[in-house]
Amino acid sequence: MNRLPIIFKRELSSYFATPLAYVFIVIFLIVSSIFTFNIGGFYETGQADLQVFFNFHPWLYLFFVPAIAMRLWSEELRSGTVELLLTLPIKLSEAVLGKFLAAWVFIGIALLLTLPLWITVNYLGDPDNGIIFTSYLGSWLMSGAFLAIGSCMSATTQNQVIAFILTISLCFVFIVTGFPMMLAVVSSWLPSSMVDLIASMSFLIHFNAISRGVLDFRDLLFFLIMMTGWLFATAIVIEKKKAG
Repeated sequence: MNRLPIIFKRELSSYFATPLAYVFIVIFLIVSSIFTFNIGGFYETGQADLQVFFNFHPWLYLFFVPAIAMRLWSEELRSGTVELLLTLPIKLSEAVLGKFLAAWVFIGIALLLTLPLWITVNYLGDPDNGIIFTSYLGSWLMSGAFLAIGSCMSATTQNQVIAFILTISLCFVFIVTGFPMMLAVVSSWLPSSMVDLIASMSFLIHFNAISRGVLDFRDLLFFLIMMTGWLFATAIVIEKKKAG
């Protein structure tokens, strides 16, 4: 029997069992609004689009997603409930995927609550709604890649703070690898093929491509591979801890 839906529902409901989930969503909405209207100068741009809003998403996720991911496995390891969980008649893959999907959907709910911004730009002008839709899709996919990395880091330690810091550090690397300044530094001592490979690992490059309204299969595949790879790594880490 597939117990993935049971784990998913249990984990998702646990987010809303405490006020922390609501506090997180409120803070996310407030901070994203500050970045969009105050720092990004939404009204000063004179354009009815959400490009300013989406430009800040990689940096928002750099801190918000690790805050969600750090509890996925660290708390289970600290309290010892991971041993109980793994003795139940469920597959490890179901546990890893169920926890991940619940957290990813939770992030998606927070993202959906920003839809009034989409309504606002349609009221103010005539935006390209196709580009806005793909930007939302790209943003959610990128958050999934952040979350998968966080899941693996959370599985490596019982300390949530350490998991938080490790996730931020690793995700930061995956963002800045696409920066022209970073590529200029490595291009001085690496062949162009290696520079292109490093650039292709950047979340920023793939997200920017999607947010321009171009749904290239390679960009979608990149985020899906990142999620799959890091979740597989999560399962390996947990299996080793179980064996140890």
